[in-house]
Amino acid sequence: MKKRNRNKRLYGPLIAGGIASTLALPIVSWSQTADATLRGAAAANATITAKNIATGAVRRTTADASGTYTLVGLSPGTYKVDAGAGTEHTITLTVASVATLDLISAGAATEGTLEEIIVKATRLVEVKTSEIGATVSLHQIETTPQITRNFLEFADTVPGMVFSVDGNGNTKIQSGAQANSAINVYIDGVGQKNYVKTGGISGQAGFNNNGDPGNPFPQLAIGEYKIITSNYKAEYDQISSAAITAQTKSGTNQFHGEVFGDYTSDSYRAATPAELAAGGKKAKSSSKEYGLAVGGPIIQDMLHFFVTWEHKGFTLPNSVNLPSNLTGQPVAASLPPGVFAQFGPSTNPFEENLYFAKLDWEPSDRDRIELSTKLRRESEVVGAQGQTAASAAFDFKNEETRLALRWQHSTDHWTNEALATYEKTVDNPTQRGDAPAITYTWIGPPQVTDIITINGQDPRQYTDKHQSGKAFQDDLTFNSIHWMGDHTVKMGVKYKSVELVARDSSDAAKFWFSVDATGTSSQAYRTVFGKVEPGLPLAAVSNNKQFGIYLQDDWAVNDHLTLNLGVRWDYETTPSFENYRTPARTLAALGLPYPDPGVAANPMLQLPRPTPGEKYTDALALGGININDFISTGSNRSSYKGEIQPRLGFSYDINADQKHVVFGGIGRAFDRNLFDKLQLENSKNALSQPEIDFYGGPYSVNNCVTAANASSTCIAWDPAYLTNPKLLQQKGNPGGEVDMFPNHMKVPYSDQFSLGIRNKVGDWNTSASITRINSFNGLLGVLGNRYADGSFAAHGCGLDWGGSPAQWCSSGVPGISGLILWENGQETRTTELLLSAEKPYTVESGWSATFAYTYTSATQNRLYTDGYAFDLPHVADYPFTLSSAVARHRLVATGSIDGPWGLSFAGKLTLATPIPVTTIAGCPVNGTSCNAFGTNAFPVADSIAQTFGYKSIDAQVSKNFKLSHDISPYIRLDILNLTNAKNYDSGSANYPYPAKPYYNTTGPIIGVTRTLKMTFGVKF
Repeated sequence: MKKRNRNKRLYGPLIAGGIASTLALPIVSWSQTADATLRGAAAANATITAKNIATGAVRRTTADASGTYTLVGLSPGTYKVDAGAGTEHTITLTVASVATLDLISAGAATEGTLEEIIVKATRLVEVKTSEIGATVSLHQIETTPQITRNFLEFADTVPGMVFSVDGNGNTKIQSGAQANSAINVYIDGVGQKNYVKTGGISGQAGFNNNGDPGNPFPQLAIGEYKIITSNYKAEYDQISSAAITAQTKSGTNQFHGEVFGDYTSDSYRAATPAELAAGGKKAKSSSKEYGLAVGGPIIQDMLHFFVTWEHKGFTLPNSVNLPSNLTGQPVAASLPPGVFAQFGPSTNPFEENLYFAKLDWEPSDRDRIELSTKLRRESEVVGAQGQTAASAAFDFKNEETRLALRWQHSTDHWTNEALATYEKTVDNPTQRGDAPAITYTWIGPPQVTDIITINGQDPRQYTDKHQSGKAFQDDLTFNSIHWMGDHTVKMGVKYKSVELVARDSSDAAKFWFSVDATGTSSQAYRTVFGKVEPGLPLAAVSNNKQFGIYLQDDWAVNDHLTLNLGVRWDYETTPSFENYRTPARTLAALGLPYPDPGVAANPMLQLPRPTPGEKYTDALALGGININDFISTGSNRSSYKGEIQPRLGFSYDINADQKHVVFGGIGRAFDRNLFDKLQLENSKNALSQPEIDFYGGPYSVNNCVTAANASSTCIAWDPAYLTNPKLLQQKGNPGGEVDMFPNHMKVPYSDQFSLGIRNKVGDWNTSASITRINSFNGLLGVLGNRYADGSFAAHGCGLDWGGSPAQWCSSGVPGISGLILWENGQETRTTELLLSAEKPYTVESGWSATFAYTYTSATQNRLYTDGYAFDLPHVADYPFTLSSAVARHRLVATGSIDGPWGLSFAGKLTLATPIPVTTIAGCPVNGTSCNAFGTNAFPVADSIAQTFGYKSIDAQVSKNFKLSHDISPYIRLDILNLTNAKNYDSGSANYPYPAKPYYNTTGPIIGVTRTLKMTFGVKF
């Protein structure tokens, strides 16, 4: 080894550079932020010092008389730790971990001179925990091939997690068979929960809860993140599925940065199945992302900054096409001038800008202050495909602003962390023009078919969702409590005031015009419009208050046994629910006589008739519904107070060497009822969407033929309606739907159980565990309508798809419309086998690998994406069937290796068996049971069973060009779906039952076809 004498003042910078090399991150620029804990043994009463090599931050504590020490609140990163001469260690701490390091004499470091060597940092792996999960390192983020720059895409390298991208670029993340809305992502300890819509993360629900093509956070700002799929500790709140806790990067004592740009287009991808079916011509498309990040010192060792910006823009190719069954019909000549010209290729552009900035200040070795902000600005055109013309598309705006101020103060025996936050999100589509929407409907042979919609959208598709508020939380940790072992006791309290706003329809109008071979009718045959009810706000607004408190004890009983004992309690007030008063007109309508269907000419169509004097509420009572359980007086509701959540776990280190650890746990976690559903009680009364038919035209529906059929829902056509839809406000019945929620509403939660073992075999870290997660109290809308005799389904109203009598002709609330009653009854039951193996990257080995296998056995009574369940009287009546939320088998493997000449290679393999299709296949009279279509009902493609429902092999190669010690340009090529596997979107069910479900082999796909993506960048 060649030695060179250097001035001691160069010691710190050289160490920092060496550490950067050992982490295997080419020109790594930043360490990660806080929340790691280091504990272990040292000499009695020794002073333990931990210095962050990149930032110069120092933390100290004193071992007790037995030699036990604990350092709390360390920023994940690389530290030089010592408890006196001869005990020095250089270690790397990972995000949200509790690591063990015994400071036993390891040989003193050379003083006065420095050998020019690479300093090796030991990456401490958390093994003594009952949590199930793993950490996604920065090396994985920087090397693993990915479709998007959504940092959560790497979450599926952890068993039990699924990250998906649909054909429109929308992304979703879920854990097991649970709803994606049950996930919570914590960035620097701040939950990103979406309280209004699905998606789990604010901003990720997208238009109509379909997911969002945008990225939730700039990837350049993420250091690493940890995923806990079950048995998290008590500090995690507002969650009943996976917890994802990410740490952002910080500035260091050296200025560093990165600039990047990536690009792909239709020229670099294979044709989709739909394009192949249409002759192989690919629609024009392109995608580009670029950004930069800079970080460095303001005051050495004390004050640092970090800023980043990322832009994403793409044009999604689509086509507005004539329905295939109308090919050969004289549609073009029959439509009004200019309408047929709106068929053809279309594009849906998307633009996103993400900003993140952070200041971190270390005024002393006892204090750390962080100030950070995140901005997300996103716009998208939604629509312009299928039978929706570009003129009928929406401009969708998705914006998010977050601020966080954190102060951490440490002493030898305790650490306190105070956090104040502000958030504001806007989720709002707007119609692109002022003209009302028009749908042209072909009424000639072969069948009645909607041809195209122009100018605007159905008012029922409009949504406007917001959340904004402030929060404060304080966490206090005691790290020097000794009683029958060593205790790290953490307790905390949280208060949040958040305003939730939701509106899911507009006061616009849509008209239907009939078309046949002779042309287009001069009058509409139907309209739907937003009818404003005077005196009620159009948007539901609720100023919610959230409270949370927890106590967590990590108890190291001895060198073998560690207990994780925690409990938390949460409480939330929702004034819009608690103070709601059922409208007087609804109460009056419920008390009206049950409408008499009369005597049918055909005895087979005879419906039950009411008894003399029977009221509508009497029929409900005969059907087992006490409507008083749903009627709110404004004072008979209260928030649920039973959110007590014990979380208990253990780990047992068999040989007390952290090589073989048995672990397990049991716990309960509560989530939230989404305001997207709770607001319906208000919004459906404030802004209903009545449908009105017009008589006198060449085509009619619902027996609205002539003036003799006139009623409140069958009126004469007036051309003025088309130019001034507001005239319709005086027409139609007030209120188109009655939504009622139970006065004693519950909160969704999950119970979690696990048992497993972790092993260290050479350089490999492995884990095997079995988990059981049962989720309860999902909120669903059921049909409250009952026939006069109280029955739910009755003869005489035709047959449902399964050939059983339908319930659709039962009467809704007299003078209004259908009755929707909401129930807490949706459940999932999931058992999983989780296997993982990881060989972490090191410079010495030059390679890394991960394997994550998940076997899932899951059942459901309704799919978590269902908002309504109209097939049976109550949610509890549904049988449990095979879950159509997750694949039975899933394997994800990744690997990376350093090559010669500055080359590096990485790959990812994802395999998943088909997801079963579960559909209700018919309900007999009175709905006492249903034939559930779903068990072993896996979709097929072209009558051939699929071995894999999803298969993708991805690869990347990159080349670094080291221009100087500080500047390193690079190029990178990602090849996604190397074998061009056809990953068809979810299967559908054939009719009549029980035909085999099928894949639409010319429809949308999951992920991408074979695609080449190019990236260029410079690190400095």
